[in-house]
Amino acid sequence: MPLLLEKKRAIVASVNKIANQAHSAVVAEYRGMTVIEITELRKQARESNVTLRVVRNTLARRAVIGTRFECLKDVLVGPVILAFSMEEPGSAARVINKFVKTNDKLIVTGLSLGSQLLEAKAIAKVAKLPTYLEAISQLMSVMKAPITKLAQTLNEPHTKLVRTIAAVRDQKEAS
Repeated sequence: MPLLLEKKRAIVASVNKIANQAHSAVVAEYRGMTVIEITELRKQARESNVTLRVVRNTLARRAVIGTRFECLKDVLVGPVILAFSMEEPGSAARVINKFVKTNDKLIVTGLSLGSQLLEAKAIAKVAKLPTYLEAISQLMSVMKAPITKLAQTLNEPHTKLVRTIAAVRDQKEAS
């Protein structure tokens, strides 16, 4: 059933708005998947704040024009689903990568991180990107390490002196 021009424009505007807000996008071919499988994928995506859209390729190509995902135009071929990460760059890749492990019908055709097109096999690397809180935690541990080492170094002479005096005392008591 053909879509009216107004509906097509609304779809393009909706996908364009999502693409402008997203941090990364994954394109995957869903040929042969059942409705139950796609519903399960949508459920997992909702839990991770990932927006999934199934859009005609011509409309999707128009929607990504002027966004950082313009590089995905060439991989929009066949029945594809677009997954947009709304909060963290790796969340869409994590959802799709996790789902691909249990369902071999979903095939990743491309992904974009920022404005760079990555190969489909790079999804595992992008999925391993730390979340925002993990990145902050790693940064804090790196920033804390020199201060901790300095405190330990400054405390070491006093500790050695106390251990030496205790050893001398123990030696005199033993004699």
